[in-house]
Amino acid sequence: MKVSFLKNDIELIESSLFSYLNNDNELINKLFDSMRYSVDAGGKRIRPRFVLEFSRLCGGDDDTALPFACALEYIHTYSLIHDDLPCMDNDDMRRGKPSNHIVYNEDTALLAGDALQSLAFEIMSAPETVDRAGASKAVRCINTLACFCGAKGMVGGQVIDLENEKKEATYEQVLECDDLKTGGLIKAACVMGAILGGADDSQIAMAEKYGKCIGISFQIMDDILDITSTDEELGKPVGSDLENNKTTYVSLFGIEKCRQMVDELTDEAIKALDSFDDDSTALKNIALSLANRKK
Repeated sequence: MKVSFLKNDIELIESSLFSYLNNDNELINKLFDSMRYSVDAGGKRIRPRFVLEFSRLCGGDDDTALPFACALEYIHTYSLIHDDLPCMDNDDMRRGKPSNHIVYNEDTALLAGDALQSLAFEIMSAPETVDRAGASKAVRCINTLACFCGAKGMVGGQVIDLENEKKEATYEQVLECDDLKTGGLIKAACVMGAILGGADDSQIAMAEKYGKCIGISFQIMDDILDITSTDEELGKPVGSDLENNKTTYVSLFGIEKCRQMVDELTDEAIKALDSFDDDSTALKNIALSLANRKK
């Protein structure tokens, strides 16, 4: 299966995402409704697209990569549900809709996030997924995602982020936080796709470098948009970083310097693609589109 167009990719991903969310137990309907609510909240599906595109770049096929792409998006979705909780960022809106805990209450939202995390690993370790990918690649992908989303990855980044809110953080502290929290799953997506496509170790390292640059660039753009965008464009309240006196790239360097940093990181990400022999146009275009996004 070879799909080249963005719209088709998103339709392919979303069809697969919802295929795993069926339930025939009435007693847990509310839980599945809560899970579907956040999976259906929209978004760019950037992370699963990275899995597919790096797999394609390295010679893989979509049917093999899709379960892993879905698993990674479930992990991302669970993290957003938990980030919005009162004990974390305490956000009432997500992508222009009420946050999960506003609609389903805090207890159900917490459990929906837990369930999506478990579902991700259930899908990746399913016999049919492992058979198609091959045991070695499947295990390596499962380990990659576990490492990048756990204490030394995304979750660790969230801890640093919460600590940074209590003080005036340095650039190094903000960078470390964002490389883990925002960059963790983006790096995981790129590495998993490369593994599934059959990349060698040097190419996998370049896939991770691409993901690292994109992850930091993505967060810098978020900081810029928190100042320059509107609630309607962004789908959540803007100006919260300034209101909470949070140290960001913009507060450290200003908007003009931050835009320059985004351009430099985007160029670095694109250069990392030179290590691959096949056409990397799709990944170059994704990098450029993220650097110029408005939401």
